[in-house]
Amino acid sequence: MPRPTFTRSLLAPNHWPAWLGVAVIWLIARLPQGALMGIGRCIGALVLRFPSPRRRIAEANIALCFPELDATAQAALVDANLRDIGLMLVEFALGWMGSDRRMAAIPTRIEGLEHLEAARAQGKGVLLVGGHFSHLELCARLVSQRIRIAGMYRRMDSTVFEWVVLRARLHYADAMFEKDDIRGTVKYLRNGGTLWYAPDQDMRSKDTVFVPFFDVPAATITATHHLARMSGAVVIPFFHRRLPGRAGYALRLGAPLEDFPGTDVLADTARINACIEQMVREAPEQYLWVHKRFKTRPPGQPTIY
Repeated sequence: MPRPTFTRSLLAPNHWPAWLGVAVIWLIARLPQGALMGIGRCIGALVLRFPSPRRRIAEANIALCFPELDATAQAALVDANLRDIGLMLVEFALGWMGSDRRMAAIPTRIEGLEHLEAARAQGKGVLLVGGHFSHLELCARLVSQRIRIAGMYRRMDSTVFEWVVLRARLHYADAMFEKDDIRGTVKYLRNGGTLWYAPDQDMRSKDTVFVPFFDVPAATITATHHLARMSGAVVIPFFHRRLPGRAGYALRLGAPLEDFPGTDVLADTARINACIEQMVREAPEQYLWVHKRFKTRPPGQPTIY
């Protein structure tokens, strides 16, 4: 896939604030790893200190999903999650604009590559299904050092950031498909490609069903079922987490889901949510709880946020 074309309109004065933001991100991505993570922790401390609507969203989500925790434990998880947002911001900068040499120096442990290799030996495409963890962009870049992948994304509101980030992603990815480009995605998978995909956000789309996520009915897109059905791709759970200290990141490709897709789109979508829930339980503080995951409610049920 060709990189996006630069146009002179991107240099218009109304885009200068965006270019300033890009420059800041570029500078952050060139800091030593210790300094970069230190800045992330400082930003996280500020996020934790100042009240915001995102805190209330995280509190509501964690109370719903972890009713077994008492109030003190829930509050501690909320605090840890808000601190993690600072690390998320610097990890996005590093994932987008870090050099290849810098990526190679990050300690990375990858398990389960044999599952991917087996699917490729059969000539099948692969859907790597994961969740919205704070380090998803960086870990996509890290796994791309071992395997060629593509991704799906939502177009950014800023034309400058759309040009910069798409260009950066296409430095390491085979292709980036907009979320509605089903035809291009299916073609890529049919040709044996590997696509990273995270279907765990409330997209407010017509192609959703209500299935459990932490035993809470969650509006969930059915695209995983349909993409696998139309392309014949194997579906492999893809989990990643940040390790303590300077230990880096652990990435894990699970065994392919058996008998997927089935004939029941509701059951298949519930299976995907169950996979992602299992991932979240391994590193709950690193999940994107500030997203309104349960914004769309079943008919007759009260709003949550």
